[in-house]
Amino acid sequence: MRRREFLRLVGGTAATWSSTWPSTWPIAARAQEAGQQRRIGVLTQGSVHAHPSPPFRAFLKTLQDAGWEEGRNLKIEWRFSEGKAEPLPGLARELVQIPVEVIITAPTEPTLAAKRATSTIPIVFVQVADPVQSGVVTNLARPDANVTGMSALATDIAGKRLALVKEALPNIRHMSVLWNKPSKGAVLIRDELLAAARQLDIEIQDTGVNNVEEIEGALREAAAKLSTLVAVIDDPVMQGHMEAVVRIATSLRMPVVSQSAGYVRSGGFMSYGPDLNELYRRGAEYVNRILRGAKPSDLPVQQPEKFSLILNLKTARAFGIEFPALLLARADEVIE
Repeated sequence: MRRREFLRLVGGTAATWSSTWPSTWPIAARAQEAGQQRRIGVLTQGSVHAHPSPPFRAFLKTLQDAGWEEGRNLKIEWRFSEGKAEPLPGLARELVQIPVEVIITAPTEPTLAAKRATSTIPIVFVQVADPVQSGVVTNLARPDANVTGMSALATDIAGKRLALVKEALPNIRHMSVLWNKPSKGAVLIRDELLAAARQLDIEIQDTGVNNVEEIEGALREAAAKLSTLVAVIDDPVMQGHMEAVVRIATSLRMPVVSQSAGYVRSGGFMSYGPDLNELYRRGAEYVNRILRGAKPSDLPVQQPEKFSLILNLKTARAFGIEFPALLLARADEVIE
């Protein structure tokens, strides 16, 4: 049943996969004629079984619009670590040894693994929580020689998201934080949430999991300990299972909050954060520029320009929650 669904989604310690995408997808610009095929690599902590996630679909579509069509003038080497950190160094070395011309990484831990594996092949990261604090780059405006990409500013907005939860639920006292323990970026966000919770007088139950098999059990334990809400720290692992997370948490009478709009559109309670699909689109634009000759060191690390608050009225009503009028007025989108 639901647990078997998670077991089916687990593919072992690591997976290697190369996709063949439909050649009928629209291409706005065709930069090269068939014959010369460029090769790039993708290193992600996500799962092959949940691929392609909505952000990676946006990434691929942007590449296609820029003239890069897989099977015609582009070859993509996909490497998935299935939520684990241990396989990442070996998978990064595989991409270096092929070799690929650019490595795209998501989120923090794969980026660090790729950085350790090569100082010459360009690396474009996406969805890194805090590129400077995590050691990915030392300077956002002038990134390290072969590394640039898209910051998610996830640590900066974690406290703000919790403040919005408190505004919607002023009497909240207990909640859980569901996160993927092998994700270094998730650790930073978890710590920020814990600090914010102390200021807001909210007791946090740390619900970290080592793999997707543990998610249902962790949520059931959180509910048994009287958590009244689940805050999900988003990363490629959680992205691949957002609908299942929302479904299980809802069945346990715990509304879900996250930075990703995907959760609230799947029945979650609230989301506040950047548009992850847009971050991946902009990452694809950097890949396009590098394939056409740009140097990573000349491409500054980009940060989100807009953060959206999305509220799900239907879910709120199901939980007997009424959003304050001022919060509804500030929302960028209200799902009814």
